[in-house]
Amino acid sequence: MNREATGLAGARHRAYDTLGSTNAEALALARAGERGPLWVTAKTQTAGRGRRGNAWVSEPGNLFATLLLTEPSEKAVAAQLSFVAALALYDAVSEAAPQLARALTLKWPNDLLLGGKKVAGILVEGDSAEVFAVAVGVGVNCASHPADTHHPAADLAASGAAIAPERLLASLVAAMQRRLAQWAQGQGFASIRADWLRRAAALGEEIRVRLPERELSGRFDGLDEAGRLLLTTGDGVTAITAGEVFGL
Repeated sequence: MNREATGLAGARHRAYDTLGSTNAEALALARAGERGPLWVTAKTQTAGRGRRGNAWVSEPGNLFATLLLTEPSEKAVAAQLSFVAALALYDAVSEAAPQLARALTLKWPNDLLLGGKKVAGILVEGDSAEVFAVAVGVGVNCASHPADTHHPAADLAASGAAIAPERLLASLVAAMQRRLAQWAQGQGFASIRADWLRRAAALGEEIRVRLPERELSGRFDGLDEAGRLLLTTGDGVTAITAGEVFGL
């Protein structure tokens, strides 16, 4: 079951009770002719995904939302949307639960941490079958969080902020509109990058980065102009495009 919902700062919104994946549904709608911007949400997912094909546990009471954008930028800079979405998510949770704002940080490339534990994740996926469409997926642990994860997890309710997914979504929609305007289809990434770094977890600290073929350890010294993580090791500075960060 799905319905067109309203009241989200003028944004179009298609709400479902159950979906396999809000990202998959958004991209399927794009292939069927939907041009967005459109928010797709579900109360629960049966095939939620995280980065690198990891499963995303999708219990009722949490937020599962995807923003579908068509031709949001040149393809070469579309991956920057993960930083845009991370900042919007940081803004939304800070607004909905101001008592938790001091404990929020951003983990490269696209996780929101609460007290050092993962409370939300972002998955950006593109599809060029008809037009260039991008699904910006967001999952937030509002009411519960999974156990036995690689990185410790948290949820808002257990941290003292019982926030309904619908309320958090309203804040997220408005925050995303502001951050997308700031990004300006990639022209404003320098500003987005600076704002992201001010909220970064472990900046200037020793971390480990797991790559497909190896693992590196070094100091997290920021982001380059393309958003790559700058890791300083005994061999110099390495710019990392994709990887899993540990040691926070």
